[in-house]
Amino acid sequence: MGQNRAMNSHLRLLRHRKLAGRFHGVSASLVFAAGAAAALALPSAAQAQASSATTASPALTYTSVREGTGASPKPTDAVRVHYRGTLMDGTEFDSSYKRGQAATFPLNRVIPCWTQGVQRMKVGGKAELVCPPSLAYGERGAGGTIPPNATLRFEIELLEINPR
Repeated sequence: MGQNRAMNSHLRLLRHRKLAGRFHGVSASLVFAAGAAAALALPSAAQAQASSATTASPALTYTSVREGTGASPKPTDAVRVHYRGTLMDGTEFDSSYKRGQAATFPLNRVIPCWTQGVQRMKVGGKAELVCPPSLAYGERGAGGTIPPNATLRFEIELLEINPR
């Protein structure tokens, strides 16, 4: 179970593709390899103790990949992030890394998984979120690239709060 949790620790972003155009370079996705590799290398008992994955809400899984040292955002803050969003099969649907430009958006204008997960981060940190459909796009899916009832993974790097 610990291996599955580690492998499934990413998150989802954006309410609709329409909202994406309102924000600077908003896309979805993050990188998860280091945490998964480390988790898979541990024996299961040690893995359970060493795992940094926690459940932030009924089904949101948050895994810190790198702790930040700065402040944590509030739901009303705007944040500048780099991220990568994937389906659980690894299909990437969005990436600020691929665009070569960090994304800026208000936390209260994205999917609930992002609002909840990014608030747990500190500037300079990197985390993986796994977003269940109920905290992502649910039955509607999004933009033809995210199917209905999809669980999403995000790797997020929090660069700045309330950028100018």
